[in-house]
Amino acid sequence: MRLSLLILALIGSLVGHELVPPNIIFLMADDQNTLSMGCYGNPEVETPNMDRLANDGMIFDRHYDTTAICMGSRANVFTGMYEYKTGCNFVHGDMSNQIWSKSYPARLREAGYLTAFAGKFGIVVDGKGICEDEFDFYGGAKGQTNYATSKNFSMKRFAKKYPHSTLSYGAFGKEVIRKSLEKKKPFCLSISFKAPHRPTTPDPRFDHVYQGKKFTKPANYGRRYGEHLSPQSKQGRQFERFESWGYDKNYDEVMATYYQQIYAIDFALGMIRDELKSQKIVENTVIIYTSDNGFICGSHGYGSKVLPMEESSRVPLIIFDPRVESSGKKVRCDRLTGNIDFAPTILELAGLEATENMDGRSLLPLLENPREGGHGSLALINTFPPAPTTCMSIVSGPFKYTYWWFENNEMKPTEELFNLKNDPLELTNLVQVPEHKKKLGMMRKNYDVQLKHWKKEAVKGNGYQKYITLFDRHLEVAEKAKILPSKKGERN
Repeated sequence: MRLSLLILALIGSLVGHELVPPNIIFLMADDQNTLSMGCYGNPEVETPNMDRLANDGMIFDRHYDTTAICMGSRANVFTGMYEYKTGCNFVHGDMSNQIWSKSYPARLREAGYLTAFAGKFGIVVDGKGICEDEFDFYGGAKGQTNYATSKNFSMKRFAKKYPHSTLSYGAFGKEVIRKSLEKKKPFCLSISFKAPHRPTTPDPRFDHVYQGKKFTKPANYGRRYGEHLSPQSKQGRQFERFESWGYDKNYDEVMATYYQQIYAIDFALGMIRDELKSQKIVENTVIIYTSDNGFICGSHGYGSKVLPMEESSRVPLIIFDPRVESSGKKVRCDRLTGNIDFAPTILELAGLEATENMDGRSLLPLLENPREGGHGSLALINTFPPAPTTCMSIVSGPFKYTYWWFENNEMKPTEELFNLKNDPLELTNLVQVPEHKKKLGMMRKNYDVQLKHWKKEAVKGNGYQKYITLFDRHLEVAEKAKILPSKKGERN
């Protein structure tokens, strides 16, 4: 059925351009937040190719990673499912081959696309490892990969010209484009850049871009703007990294390095787009650009990611489909979208139907009409330790609700409610505001519905069943204590 759809599309190309299956390029940064791009409103950064892509395509202003950490997020992207259905994240486990077989790379290859992957694969599939044999062209590596191109085995051939890995991925993309055209088949190219993930190792050829530059701090920068946030959120490494990573004392230096790494991605994006132009296939190639999660960079006095705040969970998304009417019109979309939407989007681009297991939905209708569609609500999930920071949030309309379940002698379960339209910096918790009592009740109900879905759909193993109890707002701490070890009065 799926193969026949692609064959029909290929045959149809002889009589109708609209039936030609497009080439698909999916580009994903690692730890890039929206504040790092000119097209998202920062005039102090240099992102010319990202900004050009945004002008040519569509910017999504409310796009979230439903799990804001690399392994879990990548599993979401490949499969179109929430984390508790992929069963895949740090400290939890690997992805089953059964789930991988329904991923967008597996299904596109089965349907006749040439598939390519380079960069940080980020997950492990049972029996397949990092899936070297699952793609027609492969430049991936284990774990976090390396900024030195020569240390990434599958990318060594690019090391002499591009010793830093970021530009090597641009070279890989150009190579895939040329070889796919030689084979006269449509391609799906997925690149997961290591940048700007730590350890901070920018390409020295771009040292001049931000040398000596000063940066404006976000309006919610610093510890005084985090006093109202839950005590649970301050128990993980995100809180101490405000100081240990230098956001408190060396903000300009830290941010210059961060932005320099992103500048290299921007350059690699330009390499790929130039190749598309050179090969005259711009008009039938769809480009998706995003990040696996954001980065907090000092907002509220935190660093790193994982937590459900805007800086770490809401990320850039640009889609350029030259075949749609909105292209080139500098259109923005404010509908609610998530990383679980990428797999069904890519499948639809290839003429394939999303599988029933997917929680996401195709983004293609939004390219036609950015004012209607998207999700009514999305769950933001953290199951990465320590226990106090694990939580689930719900984004619905302009509101975000989080239930922090953890309790010990120093803290009680905590709720947060923010109106992101009126308060995008999350400076006012509305839980105790009488005028928002009705909205709080509605968001609690949305949360409970999502937890019921978790209970119904979660994998049986990999430690996801316990959160059905821990995240339940209606259970007393004594019930939760039954599934947790006790240590000096602390349940974690």
